[in-house]
Amino acid sequence: MVINLSSQHSVANRFVAQMRNVKYQDNRLLFRNNMVRLGQIFAYEISKTLPYSELEVETPLGLSRIHVPDAKIVLCTILRAGLPLHEGLLQYFEDADCAFIAAYRKHDKSGGFDINLEYITCPDLTDATLIIADPMLATGASIEKAMESLSEYGAYKDLHIVSIIASTHGISHIERLFPKAHIWVAAEDEELTAKSYIVPGLGDAGDLAYGKKLQD
Repeated sequence: MVINLSSQHSVANRFVAQMRNVKYQDNRLLFRNNMVRLGQIFAYEISKTLPYSELEVETPLGLSRIHVPDAKIVLCTILRAGLPLHEGLLQYFEDADCAFIAAYRKHDKSGGFDINLEYITCPDLTDATLIIADPMLATGASIEKAMESLSEYGAYKDLHIVSIIASTHGISHIERLFPKAHIWVAAEDEELTAKSYIVPGLGDAGDLAYGKKLQD
């Protein structure tokens, strides 16, 4: 299931517009803050899908009963670009356990690439609602590699994949691999370049958030 926030008008569109706009992209703080804001919006929307149980709360004047989410949530992000998006999700799911994966594209002389995974830390995923955040879903190869690694940590109950901008190709690839997953995006772009970059996209999210890297 794909849930595209841009299918309805909301303030999320403003945040995406600023992130795409070259006039604002020199402002790293604004770029990161917009990623955090979108993470919060995604968390709010995801919260509507979770199981709830009734909680009795004592107020100064009596007792109140309210339904609160009771899912076991694990938030996973792909470093480094995913950190601000992860932070936004974590601000709403403050009791969640967290997993982190360091993965990057290793290009070859032909112009192709493999996904290199260098680091992973993860809690027990058994019966968890797993939310994995990667700002740009281009080919889907990073998510695929990450999920292969996460499979060693237990059988999750539900899967939510969160990306700010996704390509149509990447979404289709993930849907084939994980047909029961909820795929949350703020915008969908149809085109990929020969080097698998999203067009119009927004550029390299990690570089825009944290500065250019020397590694290819």
